[in-house]
Amino acid sequence: MSRTTTNTNTDYPDHHHFLEFAEGMSDITGKILLDASRSVPNVEFKRDASFVTDTDKLIETRLREMIESEYPDHGIYGEEFGDKNINAEFVWVLDPIDGTAQFIAGIPVFGTLISLAWRGKPFIGLIDHPATSDRWTGVSGSFAKRNGHPVTTNACMGPDSAFVTCSNPDFMSKDEHERFMRLQSVAPYIQYGGSCFSYGLLASGRTNIAIDASFEPFDFFACAAVIDGAGGILTNWDGDEVSLDWSGGILAAGDINCHQKTIELIA
Repeated sequence: MSRTTTNTNTDYPDHHHFLEFAEGMSDITGKILLDASRSVPNVEFKRDASFVTDTDKLIETRLREMIESEYPDHGIYGEEFGDKNINAEFVWVLDPIDGTAQFIAGIPVFGTLISLAWRGKPFIGLIDHPATSDRWTGVSGSFAKRNGHPVTTNACMGPDSAFVTCSNPDFMSKDEHERFMRLQSVAPYIQYGGSCFSYGLLASGRTNIAIDASFEPFDFFACAAVIDGAGGILTNWDGDEVSLDWSGGILAAGDINCHQKTIELIA
């Protein structure tokens, strides 16, 4: 097993109250999401042609209300309603439904992502997956848990022996797809369509590599904190650290050696 975190900053603020608050929010929004998943939702299309439902908007509205009440000085970066006080020391990064297409189709690999960024970097992460009663929590450089039990990532010799996940290669540009095909050509198996559930499984040591493209911070900040806390690493495709002002391709791995070999392969 791997337990090599990449974040060397040991001066994080105390996480306990923040994480407790995030879990309290998730208790509320998880019920909303699970109840809504039992009915066919009303679907709209955003300007980028992606899906949005009334449930996306409802969950993010509730999250924002709770954050603004508890931490009025904190910033918020949300998928549906934009940014607020984005230069604050603490910024909550919210994806009300990660996997909206799967939610619409009734495929149970959708969840809510709640993250707290500190000084622009992933600090606390929560992946809530009410359809399977799973919740991953993590603090960068510290720990990760699945349903309250500690988890660690699984080391791998390299991409040629890795279990890989990818949400959807259709979102990749021509150049990205060509790079992705290099990984596809050597990986024994790639599982598609897992959305945020795949990143939780990587943190739990069930998979070795997760790769995606066209991601925004609300898509990956929670996953980054959980995976880092579990001993893994999440960067962009060139190995650079992620931040609130970055978007694009994401590469996560259970250990630094496998991650580096994958970067070299798709460079």
